Order: sequence, then C-alpha cells, then structure tokens
Amino acid sequence: MTQQIATHRTQAGRDIFKSASKKSKAKETKKDAALTIRVGEYGRYQIKSGRLAGTYIARAFPKPPTQARGLIAEATGETEEAAITALHAAIEARDARRTEDRKTDPHTGTLVPSTDEYVEALHSANLTRPQRAMLMALSLAETDGLTELKVAEAGSYKSRTSANRALASAGRMIAGYLSQDEAAAPSTGSDGGTLIGYRGDPDQDQKPGNWIMHPELCDAMRIVT
Repeated sequence: MTQQIATHRTQAGRDIFKSASKKSKAKETKKDAALTIRVGEYGRYQIKSGRLAGTYIARAFPKPPTQARGLIAEATGETEEAAITALHAAIEARDARRTEDRKTDPHTGTLVPSTDEYVEALHSANLTRPQRAMLMALSLAETDGLTELKVAEAGSYKSRTSANRALASAGRMIAGYLSQDEAAAPSTGSDGGTLIGYRGDPDQDQKPGNWIMHPELCDAMRIVT
C-alpha cells in the first residue's frame, strides 16, 4: 500500500514538472517570436518580417506617425530576405496599378488619385487645422464649389492669397505622400492646388471661378472625418 502511494506521488510530481516545463517552453517560444520580428521601411511604408508558423512572411503597414491602420500588403518566401524582396515587388506593382487607374481631369490635365489613395494620404499628411477646415468646406460644397473668399473664411484666413497658398501647400503634401520619387508624383501644376480641385468658370465680373474639389477627394474627406 505504501509502495503504491509513493508511486502515485512520484508520477504526480513528474506530471507537475512536465507541465511546468511545457509552460516554460511556451513562454520562451513566445519570447523568441517577439524578438525575431524585424522592423524596417520601404518608401512610405513600415515593413515587419519574421517567421510565423514555420513560414517566412513580410508585411507592409502605414509608416508612423499616421492615423491610418491596417495591412497594406504581404508576401512570403523561403527566407526572410526573400519574403521582404517579394513584398517590395508587391508594393511596386500595387503603386503601378494605382497610377494606371488615375483619371485625367479635363479642366487641368492633372492625374487624379482614387478615393483610397486620397484617404491614405489624408491620414498621413501633416495638414494644419486651417487646411483641413478648407478641405472639408470644399467637400461639402461638392460641384457648386466655393469662392476664394469662402475658402479663406473656412480656414479663418484674413487674406485670400494666404488661403490659396495654404491650399496649394496641402495639395503638394498629398502629392508628396502619394509618390516615392518626384518623377512619379501626380501632376500638380505650378501651385499644387490642382490636386485639390479646379476652378469653375469666371463670373460676370471676370473674377476667378469657384474652387471645385475633385469628387474622389470629396469622398475621401467624408471617410477620414
């Protein structure tokens, strides 16, 4: 009887140590996995790579600081470097498709990005509060547009010239985000404002026509606010 009790106690002790060992190994595995995540950059994206469930994988995310969230693209490979190289190719293909899909604005000849591109840029571009206020006002006006005075008032600018400069600056920031190099940037004309919208027909006094925002940007403003 005593011998049986001793045997049970010994077995129970082994089970406890075995369980503790499994938990310890699980913690070590999680710790190792966390330590092997590699973080880098490619253009405007943050790249995270490592080995997941026996597979090397690389993923692209919006690069901080940004309000955007979510996965941009991912790729796998036989090695971590191969996965990263494949991801770079996937990002380049994605950007090429986006560029090909841009429509040409008949008023300015500008290549207009898609709504998704505008959303991504608006989340990441360091626009000021007055710039965002002017963009929101233009998006609400839709195809009717706003006069220079109304645009300036929306941004709390006392000068229409200052407001126009700020609007053009917003266009250049969006254009800068949407391309990794100057040659691939959407055409923004001489002032950058054409990526925001275009001018309507002058009024009877030949004053500048209303600022009219591209519909793609109108939709993007509603999404991000």
